[in-house]
Amino acid sequence: MTRNAQELRAQWSSLRALLKERWTHLTDEDLSVLEGDIDQLVSRVQQKTGEAREAIEAFLAGVTARATATIVPYAQEAGDRLRERIDKAEDLVRQKPGPSLTAAFGCGLAAGLILGLMIRSR
Repeated sequence: MTRNAQELRAQWSSLRALLKERWTHLTDEDLSVLEGDIDQLVSRVQQKTGEAREAIEAFLAGVTARATATIVPYAQEAGDRLRERIDKAEDLVRQKPGPSLTAAFGCGLAAGLILGLMIRSR
């Protein structure tokens, strides 16, 4: 499976609207049956529109490239912020191990009590 095919499958639900906009002949049923199968999608579009396979694949490659260009920076930024917060939490635990251990124990105890009460109430 090519990288574009993998990206299309991963983004299938959000791409359905773009596909229907580009090829109005496609129905919701067509797209739900395909469920991201790129070869079937290209074949179905060819059947319904008569468009060349190369043109269809070029459109799909462009769509995935635009989606990836939009999503990747946001994902990287979110990952960076998460890494910073994890680093801060690790530093806090190193600086104050006693209070950190006490807080973790308290959270575990509270979670255990809540879970026990939920099980008991059944």
